[in-house]
Amino acid sequence: MALETSLESPAPVRQIANAIAGWVDRLGPVWVEGQIAQISRRPGMQTVFMTLRDTVADISVPVTCSRTLFDGLNPPLVEGASVVVHGKPSYYANRGSLSLQVRDIRMVGLGELLARLERRRQLLAAEGLFAVDLKRRLPFLPGAVGLVTAPNSAAERDVLENARRRWPAVHFEVAYAAMQGSRSAEEVIGALQRLDKNPDVEVIVIARGGGSVEDLLPFSDEALIRAVHAATTPVVSAIGHEPDSPLLDLVADVRASTPTDAAKLVVPDVAEELRLVATARERLRGTLSQWLQREQNLLDAMRSRPALADPTSLVTSRLDEVAQLRERSRRSLRHQLDRAGDDIAHQRARARALSPLETLRRGYAVVQDAEGQVLAGVTAVAPGSPLSIRLADGRIHATTDEIETDPVDTSEEGHDGQE
Repeated sequence: MALETSLESPAPVRQIANAIAGWVDRLGPVWVEGQIAQISRRPGMQTVFMTLRDTVADISVPVTCSRTLFDGLNPPLVEGASVVVHGKPSYYANRGSLSLQVRDIRMVGLGELLARLERRRQLLAAEGLFAVDLKRRLPFLPGAVGLVTAPNSAAERDVLENARRRWPAVHFEVAYAAMQGSRSAEEVIGALQRLDKNPDVEVIVIARGGGSVEDLLPFSDEALIRAVHAATTPVVSAIGHEPDSPLLDLVADVRASTPTDAAKLVVPDVAEELRLVATARERLRGTLSQWLQREQNLLDAMRSRPALADPTSLVTSRLDEVAQLRERSRRSLRHQLDRAGDDIAHQRARARALSPLETLRRGYAVVQDAEGQVLAGVTAVAPGSPLSIRLADGRIHATTDEIETDPVDTSEEGHDGQE
């Protein structure tokens, strides 16, 4: 029933709020279509807060659902998804706010399409087709670049012009295919396989401009994903613009945000490479100059040392010492020779003193018979016997004329008798 109010008897706020809550409560559960604009999962709470926005008008309604319902959705609910929810409107009088308590969530339209793509992504990911360790590095400067794109498309111009601007000598092998429509995936697979068999092609770019989710569906086709996974040549995905993310981006070795970005990824910038070479050359020249200067300073320091500045100083400083040692050696040798000479003279004098020849020089003589026997007394010689008399300076040959015997010394005989 309508409330009866007037200027004189207005209704209090609580009455109006309670009336609105009653009217909303009588609406009962309803099915509502919209787009998820915001999702908030607060830690420790069993309720998930979302915002459901109208797809045409700028109107939104707060939505709540249980965490069990939200976590049980497959694929997971993401912001931007189009859904139909079944819930009961509730008006909170204390806050003056309207919310929708959701009991069921169904994805429809684009949301349903995205849900199928998400399920496909999960299945292919479970098979390992998107594994990071399968990604291959692109060659630094490929001999030939394969390009799969639509004929006379903006994507083709972007890739070719930007690549040739960066590296004018780059060579392209272009394989045309439909980039949209029911035959797109089949034609792209055929072009990819032809380029993959070409031994000159070292990297393949699949390029297409932006479009709607429906336009980009061929690049999420399971057959195409498996063909890219089986390719032996590195593949670059350049589909759409930055927000677009078909499954081809996940299986490709490198994802380019745009076709222009793909051109920057497959070939280096010749100007930048020349600058890097010049910088490296300057660094090498500077390093070599510093090394040479350091070695020159080391050589200068070594040459400044007295031993190298005047090498003869080491010899000159030793000349006096050598002269003194030589003089000492000479004096020592002289003294040794003098002592040896004196010793020889003494030994010679002693030898001479003991020599029979010295006795002969003092007036003695040695008498020998004809047979050369030395005569010790006169009894061994008969008169007329030949004799040889040895003197200090020669010999005398004589004949015995007479023999005279010395008288006996009686004193010696008496002494002998006493003995």
